[in-house]
Amino acid sequence: MPQSPLPEYVPLAEVVRSGMLESVHYGAVVGLSPDGRIAYARGPVHQPMFPRSSAKPFQALAMLRAGASLEGSSLAVATGSHSGEGLHVAETERILTAAGLTADDLRCPPDSPGGKEAREEFVRAGREPERVLMNCSGKHAGMLSACVAQGWSTGDYLDPGHPFQVLVRETVEDLCEEPVAHTAVDGCGAPQLAVTLTGLARGLWRMRTAPGGSPERAVVDAMSSHPLYVAGTGRIDTDLMTRMPGLVAKGGADGVLLLGAATGETVAVKISDGDAEQRARTLVALDALRTLGVDVSSVQDRLRVDVHGGGAPVGEVRPL
Repeated sequence: MPQSPLPEYVPLAEVVRSGMLESVHYGAVVGLSPDGRIAYARGPVHQPMFPRSSAKPFQALAMLRAGASLEGSSLAVATGSHSGEGLHVAETERILTAAGLTADDLRCPPDSPGGKEAREEFVRAGREPERVLMNCSGKHAGMLSACVAQGWSTGDYLDPGHPFQVLVRETVEDLCEEPVAHTAVDGCGAPQLAVTLTGLARGLWRMRTAPGGSPERAVVDAMSSHPLYVAGTGRIDTDLMTRMPGLVAKGGADGVLLLGAATGETVAVKISDGDAEQRARTLVALDALRTLGVDVSSVQDRLRVDVHGGGAPVGEVRPL
């Protein structure tokens, strides 16, 4: 398969240790104004990328369009990349039970909890990985619920040609106002659809600014009202939405973060190195929101990350 040329990513954050520049995180960031115009852009914001789990709000909208009976915390966990805590498992199982299904119907890989306390309890109990503990199980339960609502088959719901996945693709293209550039397999086994960073931001902006009572608003309102179900205890998405009322936050693997303010400003970030330690994407995204005029003072501490040496802070990661 021919390789696409590397995107021309730009410096977005710098790492300073003891007064000396140590490294730089490159990437791209786009910010939309409340009326949906591009008001801030750095790097290749019009080049296709994989949004990864940042696309889950779009997939959840497809669930509602298919007739899935999801609301409140069940809709939030369907958008989530949860930590496998008890409340996440219970809500996921409730979705499955309501659809007449069980965790055996999930097709995501078995996993152990991602949350620290839940993982420690899991290890102490000597348990084996389970599908319902995988961070995408809420999304998969929602997909299955949609299939049952439509009378579609459930054993092959992850096939890109399955009616539900076709609906997801149509929903993504509708929201992002651009064609899907490429289809891959995500970490959970579901189809992963490539769009531009601008398209990703536009999709959330359209959901965030949709009329009250619409399915689009139902998804984002569920996320901002039930932040613990979108991620988990101590997680970035949950923390940001808890401390910034009305904010919608959804991270994705390999350096992606999508933020939508209550006033309509929307930011999408892609850190090119994947941001494995998650030390760059949040401060870059919040800096972009601040540049757009959004008050981020309630999460001011998230605009820098300490660099440690000898057990104490000796520098910082900061936006450029």
